[in-house]
Amino acid sequence: MGWTGKIIGASLGAALGPVGAAVGAFLGHQYDSHVESRQAAGAAGPQESFFRATFLVMGHVAKADGRVSEREIAAARSVMSALRLTPPQVLQAIALFNSGKRTDFDLNGELQRLCTACSPQSGLRSVFIEIQLRAALAGNDMSGLARERVTRVALALGFDAASLGRLEAALRGGGSGSGANAGISAEARMAAAYRVLEVEPDASDADVTKAYRRQMSRNHPDKLKANGLPDSMLEHAKERTQQIREAWELLREKRGLG
Repeated sequence: MGWTGKIIGASLGAALGPVGAAVGAFLGHQYDSHVESRQAAGAAGPQESFFRATFLVMGHVAKADGRVSEREIAAARSVMSALRLTPPQVLQAIALFNSGKRTDFDLNGELQRLCTACSPQSGLRSVFIEIQLRAALAGNDMSGLARERVTRVALALGFDAASLGRLEAALRGGGSGSGANAGISAEARMAAAYRVLEVEPDASDADVTKAYRRQMSRNHPDKLKANGLPDSMLEHAKERTQQIREAWELLREKRGLG
């Protein structure tokens, strides 16, 4: 029998007194029962698998050096906030994050389930790695064992070191829009735009155009939703496509592309 939901529900409800704790525990029990029934039935579609793996792996990466710092907890909560999770979803995400921190967490098994639910063509694996990178960078700048764990996850999902490096560079460099890079030089904005499209500055016009179309196809919210991206994570996909469009508009103008 699962107890995670009951414990967290009761803890959150305790702020409202004994009645709140009882209600929280009851809701937690409902959550635990739901999870157990789903696990027993083996029913886990792309949305459920993606959501589950996102926070389990995030907790596993945060615990890489043996402890989870306040900064790493804040990074996880920031991801939950950015994804605009509902209160029940936050409760579930916290429970999963804590489960991922356990020493007996089966990373390989979880990644196998994720790979089964999310094909390479779906684009979901790219979104998954980007979310893990964002959390790890905000948590401890992806240093030490955290980097090893993120790299291990990326390799298991079919990414090579070069692809992971380009994505990390894009995230570290930020977007190319005026809001994201106000006050920086035109040269720096151009460099950031190339990183967002994951293409080299000396690439041909045709290659830059192909890179833009590839990134838009891979990250388009409608496609990702159709392939199983949870609704709670669509805002992330929208922000990503906006970043890609801004990078393309900047490069298109500078290169004189039609």
